Amino acid sequence: MSDFDITRKQDGSKGRYVLISDGHEADLTYSVLSPQTVIADHTGVPDELRGTGAGLALVTRLVEDARAEGFRIVPLCPFVNAQRRRHPEWADAFNV
Repeated sequence: MSDFDITRKQDGSKGRYVLISDGHEADLTYSVLSPQTVIADHTGVPDELRGTGAGLALVTRLVEDARAEGFRIVPLCPFVNAQRRRHPEWADAFNV
């Protein structure tokens, strides 16, 4: 969907997806509630990356991982929830 390079880091029940573009870092943080449920906590995109699709790329990666690994996303983050509403084809990946 995009050419962004996104890495995923997890330490215990906390994790984050990190996207670095042109020296600027955007991230999406999450909490693991159970093997079946992940809470999307926060998406942070610096002004330099706004409008580039960086935020959408982070949410898309989360949805792809949810499908691949069999967990569902609770969209506590307002941005993730807004993207969920814009993409009804992602309904299977969310627990709302």
